[in-house]
Amino acid sequence: MASPGHRDAPELPDFGLLKRLARDQLVYLLEQLPGKKDLFIEADLMSPLDRIANVSILKQHEVDKLYKVENKPAHSTSDQLCFLVRPRIRNVKYVADMVNADKAAGRTRKYKIIFSPQKFYTCEMVLEEEGIYGDVTWDEWSFYLLPLDDDILSMELPECFRDYFLEGDQRWISTVAQALQLLSSLFGPFSRTYGVGRCAKMAHELWRELVEESEIDSVGRKPEIGHMFLIDRDVDYVTALCSQVVYEGLVDDTFRIKCGSVDFGPDVTSSERSIKVLLNAQDKVFSQIRNEHFSSVFGFLSQKARNLQAQYDRRRGMDIKQMKTFVSQELKGLKQEHRLLSLHIGACESIMKKKTKQDFQELLKAEHALLEGFSIRESLSFIEEHIARQVSPIESLRMLCLLSITENGLSPKDYRSLKTQYLQSYGPEHLLTFQNLKHLGLLTEQVAGETLTAVESKVSKLVTDRAAGKLSDAFSSLARKSNFRAISKKLGLIPRGDGEYDLKAPQDMAYVFSGAYVPLSCKIIEQVLDRRSWLGLEEVVRLLGGNEFAATDGAAEENPAWDSQRVVLAVFLGGCTFSEISALRFLGKERGIRFIFLTTAITSSARLLESMVESRAC
Repeated sequence: MASPGHRDAPELPDFGLLKRLARDQLVYLLEQLPGKKDLFIEADLMSPLDRIANVSILKQHEVDKLYKVENKPAHSTSDQLCFLVRPRIRNVKYVADMVNADKAAGRTRKYKIIFSPQKFYTCEMVLEEEGIYGDVTWDEWSFYLLPLDDDILSMELPECFRDYFLEGDQRWISTVAQALQLLSSLFGPFSRTYGVGRCAKMAHELWRELVEESEIDSVGRKPEIGHMFLIDRDVDYVTALCSQVVYEGLVDDTFRIKCGSVDFGPDVTSSERSIKVLLNAQDKVFSQIRNEHFSSVFGFLSQKARNLQAQYDRRRGMDIKQMKTFVSQELKGLKQEHRLLSLHIGACESIMKKKTKQDFQELLKAEHALLEGFSIRESLSFIEEHIARQVSPIESLRMLCLLSITENGLSPKDYRSLKTQYLQSYGPEHLLTFQNLKHLGLLTEQVAGETLTAVESKVSKLVTDRAAGKLSDAFSSLARKSNFRAISKKLGLIPRGDGEYDLKAPQDMAYVFSGAYVPLSCKIIEQVLDRRSWLGLEEVVRLLGGNEFAATDGAAEENPAWDSQRVVLAVFLGGCTFSEISALRFLGKERGIRFIFLTTAITSSARLLESMVESRAC
């Protein structure tokens, strides 16, 4: 996809339609249980639901009281109970406990379960096992996609990463395919589709089956999205593990952005209360700094404050008519902008305090050394000191994983030593965490990978190429090798420019990591879109472990004059970071294209590693 010069960026589809469809369907499902009812909502669905239908809408449709699905029993007096939950075993058991308690007490009520976004067969099995299959009715709320912003769609399924990449559970693949089908039917057809990764390939194949089965005629339709690229999180763990230094990424790492909004505490608001702020393109201050490197943000906010003050000062010398116009047309907007400016300045100060306390510059220096492959022993000593000081179990794990992936595994001696130090510092309960990380290929011993490679080469001499390929796949799933150094060299991920990198006027996507590293996931997307195929990337694909694909839709008309041909849907399976979003927004601006991001959930190094540490129920 070559640069089109100075053409204006294409318009994005109106994703408000997705919200309206989700709200209308929920209202319809609630009305299927006429009369007053109490609604039990799973905690994970509360924030997404709040973005779709607020409490007043629920009340309009005879929802009386709202309860949170949690371990302790709820005492509802209503004769009709409705449960809005994810399709998880523990949720079905929660409903079963309430129904069976009512049976034991001789109480008769109506029960309805609404599974979102769909029901799995295991849920029906649990209903049968608990003896309540005939006592409840159930439905599905096809709430696949939540628009977090003009260009970000989230499935809000953080468990998808652990379920698929660690446990091999493929149940969410059909959910991804359904989400793609929804987008395709509303804003497609997509003329070209590319992807890499095993999960991406399966989701694409299942989606194509759904397209063929659907009765929607896309022939001759003018699409709003031209191209789609699917990528698995395990194709690029390095980017997810790096410290984020763009403003939105730092806000996420520091305050944890949830469902597109963040809670700023008293340290930011300079008052006794916390404020919940929606972070999106509607925030005039945030929209201008979200993708900026943090070093540029303070300067921008200072200039913004001066400009705002100058606009306020214009009141002096106004006559009555001008003052009336100013108050009615400008004052409210200026006050809102001033409030947001104060909050973002407060957030920056809070981030600076926390990062100064954590020796953030030293941390970045060690990270950059790992990415470039220099001073490995010094980086090792830095990590050991980090562990000895018990800084943070997640931060120490992050550095260990980054060391392992960039070095294609640790030597057995280093692995055993670092593992022992970590367990002594943070507790033996992390033994399972190490096992999980090894299984994912995030923290491995070099010797295991080398042994398997030797076995693979011997096996391939004894059997046919096709059988050897299948065996090779099996071996690679046992001990994934990252090949980061070789991939980095092939794709030029470490900029080799002379002099200091200009973060205020960046030349490439590396600015999202202070000029030290171009995100691998974004570089792959850039290269494939430029070539309109995987041609010339065969060696990179081999190092990534294969599972690449490219397809064209014969029914989709491809007119280069259409703006939609410059709109690309980037689908991240297993999570997407704000750094990747900023990098691709930068690329889009450079090339005159627009990226739309669809992710199973927003992720970060902390979220990714926490999902490996926590002992989670089904």
